[in-house]
Amino acid sequence: MALTYSTMMKLGTGAPDFILSDVVSGNKYSLADFKDKKALLVMFICSHCPYVKHIEKEISKLGNDYRGEDVGVVAISANDPDYDSSDRPEGLKEQAKSAGFNFPYLFDETQEVAKKYTAACTPDFFLFAKANNLEQSREADSKFILVYRGQLDDSRPENGKPVTGKDLREALDAVLSKKSVTSDQRPSAGCNIKWKYGNEPDYK
Repeated sequence: MALTYSTMMKLGTGAPDFILSDVVSGNKYSLADFKDKKALLVMFICSHCPYVKHIEKEISKLGNDYRGEDVGVVAISANDPDYDSSDRPEGLKEQAKSAGFNFPYLFDETQEVAKKYTAACTPDFFLFAKANNLEQSREADSKFILVYRGQLDDSRPENGKPVTGKDLREALDAVLSKKSVTSDQRPSAGCNIKWKYGNEPDYK
């Protein structure tokens, strides 16, 4: 299976806004819903991708482990639901319930949010932090800026390495401790986002 890799958005980029509905509750979410958090983790995932299935339990565990921390967590699926029926909102809802996700799982029907994030693969991870929470920042800026993008860890379905969430967890812990996040970041790898015909981005 051919791999697609993260575009590795430039560090320091502001978090693009979104207004999307949660497939479980039906509630709409935007950046404003996380304005009181020190950090925001945005994950692009889906239901059918084997690379997501490989780390699904760790994603759920990560959500639970950081539930009491000052970090917002949100997952987004932008796949064309006509490609695989399990990526329709009802399929995503079933995935969220069976995997035990405790964070909003949003459906990007137009795929415009994925484009704003230059999301390319499933899974694809973006960790943002408030500028005024960063040790290296002197700004009194309360906007979210990108401090980590890339892989969850080194594990892939085909390489036999354990799923630990090491890379993303280290970045999360650094942000919550007001420490610098290492710039040594490796791209995530997985299935390409299933773009609707004629809606493919230039960066895919």
